[in-house]
Amino acid sequence: MPTDAPLPMLGGLSAAEFLRDHWQRRPLLIRGAFPDFQCPLDPDELAGLACEEGIEARLVEERGEAGPWQVRHGPFDEAVFGALPERDWSLLVQAVDHYVPEVAELLEAFTFLPRWRLDDIMISYAPPGGSVGPHVDQYDVFLLQGMGRRRWQLGGKVPDDAPIIAGIDLRILEHFEVEGDDDWVLEPGDMLYLPPGWAHHGVSQSEDCLTLSVGFRAPSADEAITSFADYLGEQLPASLRYADAGMPPPEDVGELDDGAVERMRALILETLDDPARLAQWFGRVMTQPKYVDQLVPSERPTDPGAVVAALQEGEVLLRSPGSRFAWRAQDAQRATLFADGDGAGCALPLARLIASDAPLDAEALALPGAAELLAALLDAGSLSWDEEG
Repeated sequence: MPTDAPLPMLGGLSAAEFLRDHWQRRPLLIRGAFPDFQCPLDPDELAGLACEEGIEARLVEERGEAGPWQVRHGPFDEAVFGALPERDWSLLVQAVDHYVPEVAELLEAFTFLPRWRLDDIMISYAPPGGSVGPHVDQYDVFLLQGMGRRRWQLGGKVPDDAPIIAGIDLRILEHFEVEGDDDWVLEPGDMLYLPPGWAHHGVSQSEDCLTLSVGFRAPSADEAITSFADYLGEQLPASLRYADAGMPPPEDVGELDDGAVERMRALILETLDDPARLAQWFGRVMTQPKYVDQLVPSERPTDPGAVVAALQEGEVLLRSPGSRFAWRAQDAQRATLFADGDGAGCALPLARLIASDAPLDAEALALPGAAELLAALLDAGSLSWDEEG
């Protein structure tokens, strides 16, 4: 799709206009972003997910028995929901797109953004008055109203050290004031985009409410430095060390002089100043699965010949729910395919195919190295056979 084509889900803005004027800059309210929107699941189904082992879920009660803004973590027993009051609480279930294919399909609407930036779709349910308090997220988010109505109030961009309420398991702002006219009630199909660091407060109105939050991953500087250092530590030879050949005699044997500091600095910068190495790390870290235990590796190695035979017989490979793929060109013919935190060199067209939404069927076998790479991805759990095909 051309980047200058108007997109209804962006209120008629093109992808280029949205990225220029709003992405990580300022909020955008889009009425009717998804016309006649029907939420892919109902509150009972969401509660059912929150009762399952391995699914990240939280229950937030504004007036809990243990005090204000009580947070409980799943999995929950069904009886928990029957004992809740009629209002002023919220259920949040993370990564619903990993478990409900109809929710995952919504991500296809966000292809104007890099796929590897997407994190997950969280869905929150709230009866009247339900909220998680005024707060700030450090990532971009699209808030799509799925059912009922929710009132959103924005408080503008706040500093990193904005005071939060102490003693609770939520980062609720101590002070929140609505900025200007940023006060709206969203109905099903309406959507609100918020950049990082923007204070917001959403409250369910007079009926039950479902809100879908499409979030984006953005490693913090401290996470990135720690992760890159770990990656470098695995790549660099033990022989690469601090050295000071040719240094002058020290004036004071206890002094850590400027020359020593500069030699250490040069060593560190030498290891960091390698774009190819940085790209290899970045591709791995941005495709790490949100939940590693969701991947189910094969118990025994897959024979590439068996993959060829199965595909030629009409079987189809699926990308596993929660798996992440990206690619980076090495040259005009070769690329690195990043899959679930790992990387593999392969033909460029093959990397692009696997990292796309295109079917993985017998046509993939026309690309060199396809059978071996598909077998390796099956072994890792990043791909699986379509059992319904």
